[in-house]
Order: sequence, then C-alpha cells, then structure tokens
Amino acid sequence: MTGKDIVMFSLQSWDMDIGGNFKDIAKVIALKNRVIYVNRPLDVITRIQDRKSVQTQARLRSIRGVENSVTEVEKNLWVLNIPELLYSINFLPKGFFYTWLNKKNNRMVAKRIRDAMKKLEFKNEVLLIDNDFFNGRYLKEYLNPEVFIYYLRDYLRFHKYFQKHGSRAEPEIISKADAVITDSVYLDNYARQYNRRCFYIPKGCSDEFRKLDHSEPDDLKEIPHPRVGYLGALTSKRIDVDLLEKIAKALPEYNFVFIGPEDEVFKKSVLHQMSNVFFPGFKEQSLAPAYIQHFDVCTNIQVINETTIGNHPRKILEYLSAGKPVVATKTDAMMEYENLVFLCDTESGYIDGIKCAVAESGDERKREARILRGNEYTWEATTEKFYKVIEGVYENKKS
Repeated sequence: MTGKDIVMFSLQSWDMDIGGNFKDIAKVIALKNRVIYVNRPLDVITRIQDRKSVQTQARLRSIRGVENSVTEVEKNLWVLNIPELLYSINFLPKGFFYTWLNKKNNRMVAKRIRDAMKKLEFKNEVLLIDNDFFNGRYLKEYLNPEVFIYYLRDYLRFHKYFQKHGSRAEPEIISKADAVITDSVYLDNYARQYNRRCFYIPKGCSDEFRKLDHSEPDDLKEIPHPRVGYLGALTSKRIDVDLLEKIAKALPEYNFVFIGPEDEVFKKSVLHQMSNVFFPGFKEQSLAPAYIQHFDVCTNIQVINETTIGNHPRKILEYLSAGKPVVATKTDAMMEYENLVFLCDTESGYIDGIKCAVAESGDERKREARILRGNEYTWEATTEKFYKVIEGVYENKKS
C-alpha cells in the first residue's frame, strides 16, 4: 500500500520513555505513505497530577502556542500534540452528562486533527485508533475517514481506570469499525463478539534484537552466571512479585536481574534484600538488546488477571529473536509458543522451568530454532498484514 494519508491515534504517546508497538508500525507505514501520529491528549486531572512529566510539559507548550502542535519527526511522519485541554470525566457516573462531555472532548480532538490534515493537505485518509476507546470513541463520525480500523492489543476495559465506562465504550467502537486488528488469539475471540471483521496479526520485533554482537554492559559484568533476566516495566499489576520472591529464594545459585522502572510494590519488596537479585534500573530502549543478549535465561512471570490474560507480550518475541531460552506464564495467547517456551502456572513449574532453561542455554540447535521463529516477527511483516486488511476494506466498499 503506497501513497495513502493515514491518521494514527493512540494511547501510546510518541515521546514516551519505552518502546511502542504502534510507533514501530507508524515508522514502517511512513516509508510508503504519509502519517499523522496523534499523541494522547492532555486532560485537566493529568495536568495537575503529572504536571512535571516530559509529556505533560510538551502538551502544555502546544496548548499555550509556545511550540508548533505539528512536528515532522521523520520523512512523511508528523506528530500532533492536541493543543486543547480535555475535560477529565472518568469519575462521572454513566449517563447523559458523561456522554455529552465525552463527545465534546472527541469534537475538540477531531477539530485539531482536521486542522493538521488541512495544513498537510491530507485527503481520503485512513484512521487507525489504537486502544483509545474514550478519546477516539466518536472520531469516525467527526472525521468521516474512508477507512476506520480499530487496533486492539490490550484488554483494558477491566482495568480499574477503564472499567466504569469501558464496558460500553469499547464494544461500541469495535462494532462500528470497518475492521478490527488484534495481536492475540484471546483478544481476537473477544472482539468477534461485536464485529465479525476481525484479523489476528502478531506484533513485530526490532531487528536490533537479532544482532548477536552487542558488548556486555558494564553493570552486568559483576553479576555471575547463570543470569535469569527480565527487561520491562516492573509493575505489580502485571508481574507477580510474591512469586518472584519465592522463586529467587528457592534458587539461590541463580542470579536474577530485573531491568526497568519499578512501581512502589517492587521498590518495597524483599527482592531488594536478597543477595542473588539485582536491579540495574531503567535502561533506554536502544540498550535493551545488549542486556538480553547477556542473560542466560529470560522470563515473563505475570499475574493472571483481566489485564494480562489476553496480552501477547512483545518481550517474548525480543527474547526469541535473541535466541534465549524463555520461561513465561501460561496463557491462551502464549500457547502458540509452547514448543519453544517453558510455559508455567505453578511455583514448582517455574522453578523446574528455569532449571531446564538454564540447562539448555548452551544447546545450539534449540537456540537456532528460537532465532528462526523470532525472525518471522518483523515490523515489516506486521505492517504488510495491516495493509492487506485496509485494502480488503477498500475492496469491500467498492463492491
């Protein structure tokens, strides 16, 4: 697909600190098409509670007119900061007033997107909305795109923040999409309750994880092998802290390395008092491949809840692309990797899985099998499948 004008609206801001699936897709799309990537709008409560963050300050500069709201970050790729402060409405009860303000927020967003489209001379656009079923709920009506695709890659409607209004908003936005793209089998089955035009497309993985010549980071050199590593956000909403404590205690001869920003539960956990557990801290995304390469085993030990049950973790693809043995929580979304990944659902299962993974870390044949599987998941391959869905919508509309 070439020469299209595409608006991409996401919960993932372009200037966030960690890697983002939607950002990687946008970069590939922009190689052959023009893209406006819309950052998550700023609302009143976020302005107050998160006023010092880089993202909040950037949005405020656009709102005040200090900076242009539209910035070209790469060829054919512009990032839009919505120069409006949205109403904070999630605390409101269901009903007329909430719906009225939700539509008002959407109209403000749509107006600013139209302004950017007019400035850049966008025409006959495709609208891709990534998981934002609040601020994107009525954009189809207000923007009237040629094609509207909803991208579902997280099961958010049961998350505490989204729970009150998400039970109505997400099914509604799914049902009116021309097509729905999901990145896990679980989410595909969920979306099909509301729209039969659903397409499961696995996410991709950066080529940097396939390079196997990264130098060992200095802060890993002092940590003995075997190293059992995790790289990503350390949040107790997704990662099972209590289980990690038990596993690390049961395997004192193994060294556990957790890299990423920690929430308060992690900061206060007894993991910080254990001699075989290490927290090197947050690392830039560009450094992630080097750390993963120098782990012996990689893990993703999750809590099973409504947020994680349908999740298809990007880090699993990064681990496999680097050829690493992987121990992960058993979910429906992970079953497609059952021949390559140690999938566990009990404390003893994780302990045995880590032992087996360490034992096979030197098996070259299995390492090559993991790399071969990981090589199937590129952002180019993911984006080509997006194109086929979009082209299919065009064909259906013509016929």
